[in-house]
Amino acid sequence: MTTEKHPMTIQGYNDLKEELDHLKRVERLNIVKEIEVARGHGDLKENAEYHAAKEKQGMVEARIKYLNAKLAMSEVIDPKTLSGSRVMFGATVTIYDLDTDEEKTYQIVGDEEADIKLNRISYASPIAKALIGKQEGDEAVIHAPKGSRNVEISEVEYK
Repeated sequence: MTTEKHPMTIQGYNDLKEELDHLKRVERLNIVKEIEVARGHGDLKENAEYHAAKEKQGMVEARIKYLNAKLAMSEVIDPKTLSGSRVMFGATVTIYDLDTDEEKTYQIVGDEEADIKLNRISYASPIAKALIGKQEGDEAVIHAPKGSRNVEISEVEYK
């Protein structure tokens, strides 16, 4: 078992804690009720509702175990306490794509909180790896599955 800490923003940590709390306080109780109702239908060997509820219970318990471990191994970082022009975990980075003349903004976050729809990328992603350590005005080459892109870092913020 690894003892490596996993960086995560305060928002990501709080989101996982909320999910864990919901699973423990709401979902567990709902599943217990579903199992009780399904048991009332008779023979458990051929009771699809019972087997579905038990399977759901297993998935919820596995997620609870996973979230407990993830939260225990997290290193919470508040981007608001960081500053500077260098890109590091928690930074909100605006890049200008030199090939397509497009500008994009991403926040570099932990694996669990990454969501490309929200422009939140994992620190382990190809984009973040190309940007980390660079500063405003630097150029970087992003090596991605669709090919390489040349970008310039326009702005680095910690918010």
